[in-house]
Amino acid sequence: MSTDVAELVEQARDGQARAVARLISLVEDDSPHLRSVAAALSPLTGRARVLGLTGPPGVGKSTSTSMLVSAFRDRGLRVGVLAIDPSSPFSGGALLGDRIRMHSHTVDPGVYIRSMATRGALGGLATATSQAVRVLDAAGFDVVLIETVGVGQSEVDIVALADTTVVLLAPGMGDGIQAAKAGILEVADVFVVNKADRDGADQTVRDLKHAMSLGRRELGPSWRQPVVRTVASAGEGVDELVAALESHHEWLVSHGELATRRVRRAEREIEAIAVTALRARLGSVHGGEALSRLAKRVAAGETDPYAAADLLTGTL
Repeated sequence: MSTDVAELVEQARDGQARAVARLISLVEDDSPHLRSVAAALSPLTGRARVLGLTGPPGVGKSTSTSMLVSAFRDRGLRVGVLAIDPSSPFSGGALLGDRIRMHSHTVDPGVYIRSMATRGALGGLATATSQAVRVLDAAGFDVVLIETVGVGQSEVDIVALADTTVVLLAPGMGDGIQAAKAGILEVADVFVVNKADRDGADQTVRDLKHAMSLGRRELGPSWRQPVVRTVASAGEGVDELVAALESHHEWLVSHGELATRRVRRAEREIEAIAVTALRARLGSVHGGEALSRLAKRVAAGETDPYAAADLLTGTL
């Protein structure tokens, strides 16, 4: 079946969920139409606010995402959700179904929810996430929420994609702050202590503030990350969280940081596309033969890997 990209984009702009789904599928499947899709979307992007939610497993990311969807819808905003899930080792598809966990929003035409499989990608995001954000942005969604898989030290790529990064923690998770110290504290713009009705919430807040005081960033304009308490399952603390998100957005705009972050995001996109193209060339018949030949020379001690890499890139 032929794909009319311009028609799909127009339908997505009109709020047709099926067209949005089709465009994201073209992105995920690395379709031959992908360049046409990107060219059609580009002039329509740049309006949506992109919010990332991350944190260790079990802190209530999906419930918090659902709570924020409700809050933004109450304010009359259209919301797109990209829920990044681990991949099934058998099918490669999403192992968990956030559309099931956020079922109350699935009948709302102002909400679009898409589960995306990581397909083995590190960083807590799917490789197609950035392009899927472009689809939702161009389709006229006011807010795009990205919920990552459980994070660790190497899984903080969300900061390169989101305008505002929310890091969630919960009391009663002994290694929660320790996990944050491993890499998440540096990327958070807003901290949320969810399940704040549990014992230990006050201690978690104190530990978090102490950890922040030890490792506070002084790069660029200063933003003091707020710590918000929520009970997402009951909708408690949502107004405070939305207020913190609004304050950060205003700070980004007033300090010119929003533009800086979006340029940095575009840099990462370009770099990722270029690296993918280079890897494809390496996998070609010519590149594969050259790589194998050079690898044998390195293994035999006839040359070093840096010199071999220079020779290889010279053939691309």
